[in-house]
Amino acid sequence: MAFSSLEKSPVTCQKFETDRIKEISVTQAPFPLARHRRTRAGAALRNLTREVELSVNDLIWPVFLRDGEGVCEPVASMPGVNRLSLDLVVKAAQEAEALGIPAICLFPYTDPALKTEDCAEAWNPKNLTNRAIAAIKKTAPNIAVMTDIALDPYNINGHDGYVRDGEIINDETVEALVKMALAQAEAGADILGPSDMMDGRIRAIRSALEGANHRNVTIMSYAAKFASSYYGPFRDAVGASGALKGDKKTYQIDPANRNEALACVERDLMEGADMVMVKPGQPYLDIARAVKDRFGAPTYAYQVSGEYAMIEAAAANGWIDGEKVMLESLMCFRRAGCDGVLTYFAPRVAAILQG
Repeated sequence: MAFSSLEKSPVTCQKFETDRIKEISVTQAPFPLARHRRTRAGAALRNLTREVELSVNDLIWPVFLRDGEGVCEPVASMPGVNRLSLDLVVKAAQEAEALGIPAICLFPYTDPALKTEDCAEAWNPKNLTNRAIAAIKKTAPNIAVMTDIALDPYNINGHDGYVRDGEIINDETVEALVKMALAQAEAGADILGPSDMMDGRIRAIRSALEGANHRNVTIMSYAAKFASSYYGPFRDAVGASGALKGDKKTYQIDPANRNEALACVERDLMEGADMVMVKPGQPYLDIARAVKDRFGAPTYAYQVSGEYAMIEAAAANGWIDGEKVMLESLMCFRRAGCDGVLTYFAPRVAAILQG
């Protein structure tokens, strides 16, 4: 697997280290000629001077998929979120389309009997995700279907890549991810979301898509994905918690590392990513802002399961106004430069915004 020279160059990281966000200089008169409270005095003036807006077009709805029919299975650590059987996922996509949500993202809960060391179920054309893609595109054709590309839902070891003698193997994993991506593209996916954090996977996937005449399939790379402790409820939802052996620190980014995150974003853009993602979201707004300012590419954040669960738990205990905090949290992503957010709140927010 050929790696970008960017990954080997210390010059790039040095450049990021000295790069700083330039704040816009606002010309204003001294007090009392200038009073900032004038434009805050009423709702009309506040709306006129608001710098960013939150709209339904900013939302991507992550949905958990499982086998069966008529199954709506609550995820205990994520109140209000359910694993849905294929027929109900199709209905969820129709609901999202009616609300104006532009995209839905599928995450499978895989039968443990289908989890193997070779992860072959990941590229099975008839696996749960690929069947769901086809069904959604048939019944809700105006919504974009996004997928997850990583081996953890299919890996008996719970890791995003192949495990050999305790090591996560990069290049063989990339070959498997390419097969997974092609199967999803053939099923009709609009956006592929490589979340695995293997080196070189974006170039390999993009080249394979071009070669298979899937030129219009987009890639939203999980380019700045951190080895975070905020993912626990998600791993419960996809059934990976019990399977995971060890941690993911050898392939996900250290939460302390801003420069490394920016280097990974640049690499993925140079390898053919159309959009990039920062994950988790709110604790990493500084990274989102830096990505947007530095590269200008379509930038997204994932308001991950831990972020969602904390808001829901605090609201359930009466410690915060859940609806107001939900909306404020999403506005913060927009203010930080994000073009959109993957959020489990998507249908609730869309219903509020649509009035």
